[in-house]
Amino acid sequence: MIETFIDGPLWYFSLVVFSIGVIWQLLSIAFGRHKPDLSVPRESAVPGAIKTVFSRFVPHKSMTSKTRIQIVAGYIFHLGLFAVIFFAAPHVVFFEKEFLGFGWTPMPHWAFIVASEFAFFGLLVLWLRRMTNMVSRLISSLDDHIAAILTFVVMLTGCLALLESFTALRLLHRFSVELFLIYFPFSCLMHTFTFVPSRLFTGAWFARRGVSS
Repeated sequence: MIETFIDGPLWYFSLVVFSIGVIWQLLSIAFGRHKPDLSVPRESAVPGAIKTVFSRFVPHKSMTSKTRIQIVAGYIFHLGLFAVIFFAAPHVVFFEKEFLGFGWTPMPHWAFIVASEFAFFGLLVLWLRRMTNMVSRLISSLDDHIAAILTFVVMLTGCLALLESFTALRLLHRFSVELFLIYFPFSCLMHTFTFVPSRLFTGAWFARRGVSS
């Protein structure tokens, strides 16, 4: 009965909450109340907006020495997680059967191991940095820690689920993913979808005033 509930109603419920929540948050940002900008534009906002989207992938030179750990760990974590989500063989099969109707070439098992280890290492370094750095610890909220723990649990149960002979491990992974999807739209995890609009807005705002962002 638990297996039927996790694979059926709870799975579809988590997808609905995730989809509606993400769309609602994005629409709230796009169509929410904004103060009219009455300043006289000095430059076009479009080039600045586009430039900022890409320039923010590289930290400013003045901040590199102070944020080197976060930068390296952040890239390791996000790239490793991206590779695992979209190129791990079980996920490719899942996307093909459940959503897209087509698949692509998955990465070999050794690459999955490397990518998952990178993701684990990056996430742990980021969380330890958050806990040990005084400033990071003070500005961190409960949401930041819940998001990190949920992500870690999803990755851990995903690795355990590779032992496909144990149904309980597969169900545990799927259940953790469902909790992750339900929590996602109401947490800092939304930065997955909002970091680009945020950079566009910031770049446009500064460019309109003739300031490089």
